Amino acid sequence: MLEKIREGSQGVVAKSILVLVIFSFAFAGVSSYLGSSTETPAARVNGEDISQSALEQAYQNERSRMEQQLGEMFEALAANDVYLQSIKQRVLDRLVAERLVDQAANKLGLRVSDEQIKQAIVNETAFHTDGVFDNERYQAVIRQVGYTTTSFRDMMRVDMTRRQLLAAVIGTEFVLEGEAKQYAEVEGQTRDIRYQIIEAQPFLADVVVSDEEANAFYEQNLAQFMSQELVSVEYIELNAAKLAQSVTVSEEEVLAEYEAQKSLYQTAEKRLAAHILVEDADQANKIHARLIAGETFEALAKAESSDAFSGEQGGKLDWFEPGVMEAEFDTALFALEKGAFSNVVKTNFGYHIVKLLDIQPGAAAPFEEVKDKVTEQLKMNLAADEFYSLQQKLADTSYEVPDTLSEAATEIGAKVLSTDLFSRNNAPALFNADAVKAAFSSEVVVEGMNSDVIELGDNHVLVLRVKEHQAAGTRDFADVKADIVARLQQEKANEQARDQAQLAMTQVKDGASTAEFKTVSKLSRMTNELNASIVGKAFEMPLAAEGASVDTVGLANGYAVVVLDKVNAAESIAEEAVAAITQRLNSQYSEADYQSLVASLKASSEVLYPVAE
Repeated sequence: MLEKIREGSQGVVAKSILVLVIFSFAFAGVSSYLGSSTETPAARVNGEDISQSALEQAYQNERSRMEQQLGEMFEALAANDVYLQSIKQRVLDRLVAERLVDQAANKLGLRVSDEQIKQAIVNETAFHTDGVFDNERYQAVIRQVGYTTTSFRDMMRVDMTRRQLLAAVIGTEFVLEGEAKQYAEVEGQTRDIRYQIIEAQPFLADVVVSDEEANAFYEQNLAQFMSQELVSVEYIELNAAKLAQSVTVSEEEVLAEYEAQKSLYQTAEKRLAAHILVEDADQANKIHARLIAGETFEALAKAESSDAFSGEQGGKLDWFEPGVMEAEFDTALFALEKGAFSNVVKTNFGYHIVKLLDIQPGAAAPFEEVKDKVTEQLKMNLAADEFYSLQQKLADTSYEVPDTLSEAATEIGAKVLSTDLFSRNNAPALFNADAVKAAFSSEVVVEGMNSDVIELGDNHVLVLRVKEHQAAGTRDFADVKADIVARLQQEKANEQARDQAQLAMTQVKDGASTAEFKTVSKLSRMTNELNASIVGKAFEMPLAAEGASVDTVGLANGYAVVVLDKVNAAESIAEEAVAAITQRLNSQYSEADYQSLVASLKASSEVLYPVAE
């Protein structure tokens, strides 16, 4: 949604960088800027805290994004706690960078006016219906992502202020045409090579790893064998949305609900406004007197208004619903009769005289048009009533019988579900930060009690209890010995393959090689038909002035000998390729500028990472 609200950014590249920098902030919200907490912060930037809850929310958003992007592949990656911890650290680094940029923008005195924010909201197509700003849609969309109108505007203010600074840094990069063309010529090169792969597999049978070697590796690398604290839990989930799926309602009930709540399905009245805007009160009063004397509003707007754009249109602005414009402007506009103009109205932008050009009355949508919406809303209302009743029973029973969930499940007609073992960084997708915190709490893990009722979202809760707990610690040598032995065997076999490759390389240089090499003509950098390490090495090697240009490169399970015979110039350079390279280089330069800005700000700032006792 917010990617489109990007005034002030310069070009496609700047926009893409801005989105990367800002996106997580938009979903992390502004809660970390408000209020205080007794919890140990995740980081402290020049005295301002980044809360653990803000980090956890941003981390969960990043996990969800990666899960959508990578699909089933992410499940395999998520099994590695070290990998997940690295993601969390990157998210924290990003939050710290954002805070540093925000502080720098404020120090420079950068500001965004209320009118700029309103204009950005009105212009945002996500809030439009049939190409026109729709206030009802605006309210619904921001509620859906967890904002009130006030908190959304606060977030927009911080977001747009930050972008003023970022646009000045990352929107000024450029790439010379000759530079891009040179890159294109280098990338378009092809190479004629020969290669031989020496597999490590044949050496494995003769490799021996003693218990002493395996144990020594274990003792020297204990950090690699640390296990995180793990729990599996039983839980009862209560969700009004799921309850609504089993609710049935008649058409008569739906019609009655429609009649009772017809105002909810009413489109707001819209008014087409015009204005004359000046900076001086005396000038505004003189213009108002001329209007009363009979001069036309349109002519005076063209001649006198400091708003040149609307002035050219005779002062005409746009259609507005109540609450969109500043309060003073809004009050004046909705107090007018059609065709009338107001007294002088003062706002933060100067002195207005407002005219009402036309009115679109609000009207109730026909029943058939909103029948499905009313039906779903009625089901949700009925489900919510049932939800509140069941939630109270769940809370009471799980508290009164704290050593099992069975009775609570029976009481509300639910099932006790369970999870596999998980760490703090690899919790089930259903669990939010509060659920994870409860799962690892001493009340649940040590005392074996049921948790309190935990809110997962609107009308969505759960209660959990520990099923199995594994304390953090170092895994026993016996548990990891087989993996260590296999790893050391592979390393030794690779070393023998490397020695064999070095010998083959020497024979090629001496002209004494009798080995059979595979030949590849006009090898491209972008080929996927050859091992990537061999391709990379082929394009790293310089062409020898005399004799053979030969080198070795390590593979996952062995080594390769690579001989470079010829470097072929690019056959043709397409304009599209140069344009793509220009965009890529611009993006790289802009990203480098952003990282340099953050590094500079960090070097002159105090960034602390407190650790909870």
